[in-house]
Amino acid sequence: MEALQTPDRGLHLAVALVNTRTHDPEQLVSPAALRRFLLHHGELEPVDVDAADLAAMIAVRERIRPAFHVPPDAAAALVNDLLAAFAVRPYLSDHDGTAWHLHATRPDASWAEWAAATAALGIATFAAAHGFAALALCAAEDCERVFVNPAPRRVRLFCTPTCASRTRVASFRARRKGESQEGEQM
Repeated sequence: MEALQTPDRGLHLAVALVNTRTHDPEQLVSPAALRRFLLHHGELEPVDVDAADLAAMIAVRERIRPAFHVPPDAAAALVNDLLAAFAVRPYLSDHDGTAWHLHATRPDASWAEWAAATAALGIATFAAAHGFAALALCAAEDCERVFVNPAPRRVRLFCTPTCASRTRVASFRARRKGESQEGEQM
């Protein structure tokens, strides 16, 4: 398992992992899909995973998900529980000829343990700097994606411009439909 290569890597991993299950089809459907996910998020070969790794990663994902929409005290407790269960005192490593980098899990940690510790540390670091209000669930009714919003005024409500536009168009059409129905009744 690779290290925390940048301070926000853990946060990006948490968001991406949670967003593998939304109203869209499940993305982590096989060990091969989990392997692709890990490689896409910076892990280096060898990435060997099996069905047990997949099940454990999905369980970790579901443990992390509430951090994006529960009250701050509950989110902090959730993150602290993950850190207590999976993280160790960080240490530097240059294993396998890599450059020095930080590890926050045991050397023999599973992929799910690594993801839980890395994501929890990323969320904790981000929340300490920006508050838990900066972790958000998309406001679109038909979206379950989560995102982070470090902007001080927190004006962002949607995960993407696509969700924002789709919501605005639906609202506009509903208003227009309501106006036309009122006009017909007169």
